[in-house]
Amino acid sequence: MTKRISSAFMQRLPLGWASVAVLGVALAGCSLVPEYQRPAAPVPGQFPGADKAAATAVPKWQDYFRDPELHKLIAAALEHNRDMQAALARVEEARALAGVARADRFPTVNGQVSGNRARTPWDLSGTGQTRISSRYDVNLGITAFELDFWGRVAALSQAARAQYLATDEAAKSFRISLISSVADTWFQLGELDERERQAKEILQNREDSLTLVRKRREAGLASDLDVLAAEGIAESVRVQQSELKRQRAQLENALNLLTGMSVDLPKPVQSASQTPLEDLAPGLPSEVLLKRPDVRAAEQSLIAANANIGAARAAFFPRISLTAAAGTASSQLSGLFDSNSQAWTFQPALSIPLFDAGRNSANLDLAKARKVEAVANYEKTVQQAFREVADALAARDAYKEQLTAQEANLKAQEGLFNKVKLREKAGVATYLEVLDASRSAFAAEQSMETARRQYLSAQLALYKALGGGEQ
Repeated sequence: MTKRISSAFMQRLPLGWASVAVLGVALAGCSLVPEYQRPAAPVPGQFPGADKAAATAVPKWQDYFRDPELHKLIAAALEHNRDMQAALARVEEARALAGVARADRFPTVNGQVSGNRARTPWDLSGTGQTRISSRYDVNLGITAFELDFWGRVAALSQAARAQYLATDEAAKSFRISLISSVADTWFQLGELDERERQAKEILQNREDSLTLVRKRREAGLASDLDVLAAEGIAESVRVQQSELKRQRAQLENALNLLTGMSVDLPKPVQSASQTPLEDLAPGLPSEVLLKRPDVRAAEQSLIAANANIGAARAAFFPRISLTAAAGTASSQLSGLFDSNSQAWTFQPALSIPLFDAGRNSANLDLAKARKVEAVANYEKTVQQAFREVADALAARDAYKEQLTAQEANLKAQEGLFNKVKLREKAGVATYLEVLDASRSAFAAEQSMETARRQYLSAQLALYKALGGGEQ
């Protein structure tokens, strides 16, 4: 039955329209969009020094960070950070644009009610008398709906959707960076807090020692040189205290900005520099890197560029649009819904590109060039991701070794200081030797805190490089 109707319809069409319809039906199932294939990752098959058999899943940030105070800061940043809000707004913008592009694949149906009265002078009426005519219409119709035989509109919709997904992945990538920035700043505050505590204790000891040296000078047991040395080391600690306060104030300002100035910073934060983090093993690059939002965003941009080639190719083919309306019409308002008032219009239009001064060819070349650029950007993003993971692995291992060495150094410096103190009491060592040993022990304590924080930062960098738990 359908074949007979189609055959009868084709016979009534003019020869040109029949040819176009046959061509359109033949190509309706074809796509001018090139088949998408993900480029091979231009990186080695394994990370340097990584054990591919020991891969671990990357946990979400709520499970990775165990400090409840840090949880509050990260949650505040995700909700109130202005850059995060702008990134989410860009996602909504891209989603809306994708919705607009998708809507172009469907006809837009409009309802219209119109009325018209016209006066025709006697010398133009054809009857020799002045004539007043009226027309009233009520109809539903579609205007210039493109029959997408060659997939131009579908390709544009696919490109818009891919751009939306790329924007969404970019927002996820920024989310990971924001979480990492908050955590790293928190760890630095913890380091400074512990170093300030150590400086306060050592300054109190230096002031007690200075008082004792002054009394010994009055008793003739110490020289002016001993007093000057004690004063110098006490003032040097005060200088370091001042520097630590400056650094802390700047870090607090940075953390306030990251959190959108929406929460009061928790105090004290001594434990922040000693927060244990889970050790992560990356696994294979082909599995790890494709989970990163920035890599997925680059691939979606590549998919969009690939779809745009199809849209550019479709511009070489005829474009068929349809305008139609159905409703009622009458010369009297009261007769709009009479039995004989039905009215309809059907206006198909065919647009054939004949001469465009090379515009369509240039647009196709542009689309192809942009795809080549998108492929290069995708491969570069994969390579950059590989490097970040490899750098983070190397930094974590190196800082872990440094931390172990700093622990041994601190233990040695504290042992040396205790022995020098005993030698001083026995009258063998001078006070200057005690001050020198004390200075070395204090420096070792400060370096110990820095090494611990650097190790945490390296672990955090690896967490970020592995995708930060974003799935």
